[in-house]
Formats: sequence, C-alpha cells, structure tokens
Amino acid sequence: MVSPLSSWAAQNPGEAAHEDHAWIDEIEQVFLPSDHCKQCHDRHYEEWKGMREQTPDLKTFGRVDGALLHGTALTSPVFKTVLGLWLQTNPTSEEQTRCLACHAPAVTAFPQHTGNLIAQVMSEQPKQRGRRAKEQRRLEGISCSSCHMIDSVKENPTDYPAFKINTGKVLFGPYDNAEDNLVHPSKQADVYQGAQFCASCHFSKVKDVTQAELPGQILQGTICQDCHMERSTGSSTSKRGSLTRPIGRHWFQGIVIPGIMLSNRNLQAEWFPRVDIEVQKGNEAIEGKVLVRNGSLPHMFPGGDPVLKQFFVTVTVKNAEGHVLGTQQERFGLPFDKILRGPIPNPLVNGGTTRRVPFSIVVNPGQAPSYVEASLSYALIPEPDSDLLDRYLATLGSDREKDKAKEIITNYAAERLLTFRTKSF
Repeated sequence: MVSPLSSWAAQNPGEAAHEDHAWIDEIEQVFLPSDHCKQCHDRHYEEWKGMREQTPDLKTFGRVDGALLHGTALTSPVFKTVLGLWLQTNPTSEEQTRCLACHAPAVTAFPQHTGNLIAQVMSEQPKQRGRRAKEQRRLEGISCSSCHMIDSVKENPTDYPAFKINTGKVLFGPYDNAEDNLVHPSKQADVYQGAQFCASCHFSKVKDVTQAELPGQILQGTICQDCHMERSTGSSTSKRGSLTRPIGRHWFQGIVIPGIMLSNRNLQAEWFPRVDIEVQKGNEAIEGKVLVRNGSLPHMFPGGDPVLKQFFVTVTVKNAEGHVLGTQQERFGLPFDKILRGPIPNPLVNGGTTRRVPFSIVVNPGQAPSYVEASLSYALIPEPDSDLLDRYLATLGSDREKDKAKEIITNYAAERLLTFRTKSF
C-alpha cells in the first residue's frame, strides 16, 4: 500500500515540488508575508509570533503549541503529528484542503497547492540560518494577511470553516477611521467586532457561527475578543504621532491547563463543566442518567479545537468498602478515520446546556451496591489504534522524529479528569 505521504506528486499532478518555491511565490502575491507587516505593526507582529511577553500559562508550562499563539498553528509539532496520523486514513483532496483551511487560510484560495503545503508541514522544520535561509523559505499558516483579508462569514451555520476571504488589496479591521498610508488600503468590517469572526474556525464555541452575539443574558454584549484579546491603549502602528486608541493584544490568551482553571473561582463557576446523577436501584441493574452541565460561558472546556477533542463519561458502581461492582464508559468524539467525513458532530455539551447520558450497570446477585460515581474526563486528540500509529511512524525518517511523535500522542491522547460526582442509594 502506498502511503499518502509518499504519493502526493501522483495525486496532485501539475503541482510544483515542495523544494520549488514557485507555489509559495504565487500564494504570497495575494497573502503577503507577515514580516512585511512588521515594518509598521511591530507590536502586533511580535505578539503574534510570541516574541513579546507571554501569558502566565505559556511562561509556566511552555505550551506554545497549545493554539494560543496563532503564529504556531502550522508549525506546531502537535499539528504535524495529528495531520500525519489523519493522512494515513486516506482523506480525499477536498478533505485535506478543508482540514488545512483553519491552520492555513490561504489554502481556501489556492486549493491546488494543498499537497505542497502538507509536504511542508510533514517535513522537518529547517533552521533559518545564513545564505540558505531564502532557500528554506516556508509558507506561513495563520498570517496577518490571512486574518485581515476576512470581510464576512458564510450564511450557512454548518459550512465550516465559515470565514470568507476577500483576495483583493484591501486589509480589513475593526476601525472605521484608518489612517491613509502608502502601503495598503484599509477598510472596516463589522465581523471584527463580533463573535462570528473567531467562531468561523472555533465553531464548537457558539450555537450559531453566523451570529455576532454570544447566547445568554449573562454574556449579552460580550464577544470572544473581550476575553482572549487583552485590551490596552496605544497605536496599531509604530509610527510616531499615529492615532492612540484601545487595541487588542494579538497573542490570544487562553487556558490549556486545568490547574489554572481551578485557581480562578469565577471562571470555574461559569465555565467548568459539572455532572449530576439521576439513579434508580433495581433488582438486577443500576440504571439512570448522568447530567453533564456547562455554565453560561459559550464553550466547552478545554481547548479551542472543535474537531479532535474526546470526552468520556464514566459511571462506576461501588460497595460500602469502595470496591468496584460494575462500570460503564461512553466516549464522545470522532476517531481519526471519521474526522471530516460527513457532518461535524455537536459538542458533548455547549454553553448553558445540559446533556443527559443514560447508563445501565448489571450487579451480580448477592452484591451490595452502596453508591454510584460519575466522572467526566477528556483527551485533546483521539488515541490512534496500533496499526494507524505504526503506519504513521513508518513515514518518519529518523528515530528522533518517531520518539517525538510518540511522546506527543501519549501526552495529548491521555485521558484527564475534569470533574466527578458521587451519589449514595
């Protein structure tokens, strides 16, 4: 069987080889490299790239690959590993383009270069040094231009990703009084002041990705940017004397470690999911429902990814001494071979809603069940089966790459406890 990682050239005739930069030149004629923007917007550039002060969770845990820095969306070793595993399930060219669309929005305008971009991701990241730096040039993922060429979102709330890119010369933003300049024309787009801008990729966070408002009375008037783009006062450019006004940070604060959530009681009360138990004790079985509840904030903890996350509802019946008499677990989430095949399922439980998960656990005669324990846990990616893992590892060229991939899979596919509840009979 020919691996997808070794057959792109055959599957994509007419595409330039990965080492040929003609395809990058073609894309960058439309999507300007971010270092062009740095000349004027140095503050936002350094925040996007992670060069300035970082959020405490990044400093403490080093989780730069945790989707907080959008500049790492294409270069993250986690993305490379997940993409490599998924490619072994033989996705179509259309599915591959759709997968890359949020990590590299330019591919929506240049779908013919999907294979080249995948080859770039799957190759080892070169070190940009000396005269060879130009030869090792790589296409950016979520660049300045790929976000600021968005002028609206699609009308169909199930069409993901939902952003619409205007490939003209205008760069869009939230302000209606942009200063004239000789670099690029600027224009206001209402979408930058609405939740639908972020939800066009992070679509598991809201009930309707076409709406600017977040649902619920508590959050009325609040949008994603209020929390995730810390506000400060200054200028969007480094030009002396330019307009000073409220501006948003471009490092996109978030929470990727559960322990940080536990230290903030306000966030914990509104955001952290919780479980309740409805249970009946029969002659032969313990039956009931686990009620998984989420607060009024718009999204499910943890993480911003709307496709890969796995949730586990586990119910255990125990006796008075704590011995397990029976257990049942239900997983919510797609395996690798189902991802982007058909409709994307709804989250386990969205903001302000309750999900009821039924259970029935048979108890042997003579046992004395005393209480039921229900837990909610999660994993950030599906756990690949051994055959899928072996096929992916076989595509990697060095033991160092293989060890890194196995470490990432072990870490990100691990089941982690979110919350639990017990109820006595």
